[in-house]
Amino acid sequence: MTKADLVDAVAKQTNMSKSQADAAVNAVLDGISKGLKKEKEVRLVGFGTFEVRNRKARTGRNPQTGDKIKIKASKTVGFKAGKALKDTV
Repeated sequence: MTKADLVDAVAKQTNMSKSQADAAVNAVLDGISKGLKKEKEVRLVGFGTFEVRNRKARTGRNPQTGDKIKIKASKTVGFKAGKALKDTV
């Protein structure tokens, strides 16, 4: 499902225009992004939890040459599905 498909589904289910549904979807996604930017978790009860996870620095290999390379520590987003979502899938 793409973002456009999601906007269409929201518009159909809520009887909104597509532009209103697009604004609503964008507002939700922006809210999730802002919550994660503050390094907090975003918990949507019944759906799941988004959280910032830290990756440690590590040594990897260049697949073309086989040389060892250093990979810097970084942050990534993790998602843990809630019970209702797990039961649906």
